[in-house]
Amino acid sequence: MNKIREYIIITMGVIIVAFGLSFFLVPADLATGGVTGFAMVINSVFSQLSIGAIMSVMNVILFIVAFILIGPQFGAKTIYASLALSGSIWITESVFPIKNPLVDDIFLNLFFGILVQGIGMAIIFYQNASTGGTDIVAKILNKFFHINMGKALLLSDFLITLLAGLTFGLELGLYALLGVILNAFVIDNVIEGLGLKIHVSVLTSKFERVRQFVNEEIGRGATIYEAEGAYTREKKRVITVVMNKREFIKLKQFVQEIDENAFLIAAHVREVLGHGFNMDR
Repeated sequence: MNKIREYIIITMGVIIVAFGLSFFLVPADLATGGVTGFAMVINSVFSQLSIGAIMSVMNVILFIVAFILIGPQFGAKTIYASLALSGSIWITESVFPIKNPLVDDIFLNLFFGILVQGIGMAIIFYQNASTGGTDIVAKILNKFFHINMGKALLLSDFLITLLAGLTFGLELGLYALLGVILNAFVIDNVIEGLGLKIHVSVLTSKFERVRQFVNEEIGRGATIYEAEGAYTREKKRVITVVMNKREFIKLKQFVQEIDENAFLIAAHVREVLGHGFNMDR
């Protein structure tokens, strides 16, 4: 069931990326890195070749690298995502043959194209997958050198932006470079938001009910420790747990219902590794 959910989420991310590319970036000749950008450069020379078809062929070369260096699970998801993206762009090109940008302002095309594409890519990366191409290079940099995905993608796409500048002109090349930088920023921030967890500490007279709710209703483990009030010198037990935002809302409502005098502290946590949390993210 979890696998099906992962692939559904990846598919949603792919569709979002395809929209950003097909409606904003490709019509404006904004080759903002990646195999997509390289395919746009080739398409400008050999217009009879579809961008989607070029991407499909080029990605095959990097699939083998993904399987060997990153692992079969990432490789399988990447194959699915890259083929799905190529197919989505192909379909979009056929159903909505957009030859000209939606708006004349190149910066607006760049901004909204990168915003939409970056959100989609972040969703895909968060599921331990990629859209293939230079995303695979970025994932390798992320795995072995612990560079954030956005910054790793910036490094791997820099050469393609130079080719874009030679092909489409210096102005478009500079816009493409700006797009790659913006893309790195969007991806890192969206991934950080998706991975955000909440560290909660609860001090309550209804300790056992809260512990049972956390373990059985929310399905999270917790840590319990003894505490002493500085003023009352009363000894109490504190339960501390890390959970996502949806789980925190449920816990907060439950605590408020059973003990109006409960003391609850919540803080955002940027990264959690260990039991119950995905070690690959």
